[in-house]
Amino acid sequence: MFKLETRPQPSKLMSYASPALALALTVVLAALLFAALGKNPVKGLSIFFIEPLNGMRGISEVLLKATPLILCALGLAVCYRSNVWNIGAEGQFVLGAIAGGGVALWLTTVGVTGANSIYSPLVLIAGVIGGMAWASITALLRDRFNASEILVSLMLVYVAQQLLNYLVFGAWKDPAGFNFPQTKNFDASTWLPTLIPKTRLHWGFVLTLVLVGGTWAFMFRSWKGFQLQVGGLAPAAAKYAGFSARGSLWTALLVSGGMAGLAGAMEAAGPLRQLTPHLSVGYGFTAIIVCFVGRLNPIGIVFSGILLSMMLIGGELGQSRLGLPNALTGVFQGLLLFLLLACDTLINYRIRRVVKAPPVAALPNVQPKGAQ
Repeated sequence: MFKLETRPQPSKLMSYASPALALALTVVLAALLFAALGKNPVKGLSIFFIEPLNGMRGISEVLLKATPLILCALGLAVCYRSNVWNIGAEGQFVLGAIAGGGVALWLTTVGVTGANSIYSPLVLIAGVIGGMAWASITALLRDRFNASEILVSLMLVYVAQQLLNYLVFGAWKDPAGFNFPQTKNFDASTWLPTLIPKTRLHWGFVLTLVLVGGTWAFMFRSWKGFQLQVGGLAPAAAKYAGFSARGSLWTALLVSGGMAGLAGAMEAAGPLRQLTPHLSVGYGFTAIIVCFVGRLNPIGIVFSGILLSMMLIGGELGQSRLGLPNALTGVFQGLLLFLLLACDTLINYRIRRVVKAPPVAALPNVQPKGAQ
C-alpha cells in the first residue's frame, strides 16, 4: 500500500521537476489517445511536437502564436501572485483588439498616409488603454460592491465577443467585403513591422521579450511588486504593514488588462491586419495554463508559452493531415494543467510505501476450570 506523507519542507527539486513530469505524462496519455482514435501515435506526437519547428517558417509561426500567450500570461501572473483571480484575459484581449483596430480603421478611413508602420505605436497604445478600461470594470465592481472578480471577468468575456460581433457584422463591416463579417484591411502605415522577411513574425515579439524582463523586475525587484506579493501571500500581514488592498487590486487588474489589450492590438495590426469575429483562438484562456505551467514566473512563462503555441499549431496540422478533431488541442491543454496540479502535490508530499503488518493470530478461548 502507498500513502502521501507530508514533507518536512517543500521539495525544491519537485518544484522544478513537476512541469517536466506533467509534460511527460501528457505525452504518454496523448500517445494512448492517438492509438484509441486509430492513429499512429508516433506520427501524431511528431505532428504536435516536432513538425511545428520544421524550418524557419515553422519556428516563426510558433513564436507568432506564442507572443499573445506570453503577454496575456504575464499580466495574469501579476494578478495571481496578488491573489486577484482574473479569468477574463480573453475579453480584455478582444477589447484591446477593438480599440487598436478602431484606431487603425479610422486612420485607414480618413485616408491618413505615411511610411509603413509609422502609426503602429498609436494602435498599440490604444490597445493597452482598451484592455485596461475593460479590466477596470472588474476592479470597480470588486472594489465598490465586493463582487467576485472571477465571475465578473469571465462574464465580460462574452460581452466583449458580442461587441466585436456587433461591429464586424454591422457598423464597421467592409461594404466591399462580399458580405463577410470583417472590417476593411488596415492601411500599411498601421501595420506592425515584420521581424523576419517572408514570415508573419513581427516586432511585437521583441517588445514582448522586453516586457518579460520589465515584468520580472517589477515583480521581484520593485517595492510595488513586493507589496502585491505580500498582499497575495499574507493579506493580514499586508494590512498590518499598511499596504493598500485597493491599490493592489487596481494595479494588478490594470496591468493584466493592459498586457492582454496590447496582445489583442498586436494580433489585429500584426498577422490579421483587420478585425474578424474569429480574432482570438482562445489566447486569453490558454494563457491561464501558460501562466501556471510557467510557475507564475516571467522567464518560465516564455518557455511554457512556446510549448502551448506548439500545441495550437500541432492541433491545426493534426486536423489537416490526420483528420483529428479540433477539440483534441483543448484536451491536451486540459490534461497538461490537470497533471501539473497533480504533480504539484509531490512538492509538499511524498509517496511512501506502507508495509501492512500480518494479522495477529487470535488466542484460543480457554475458560478456566470451574467456570460455568
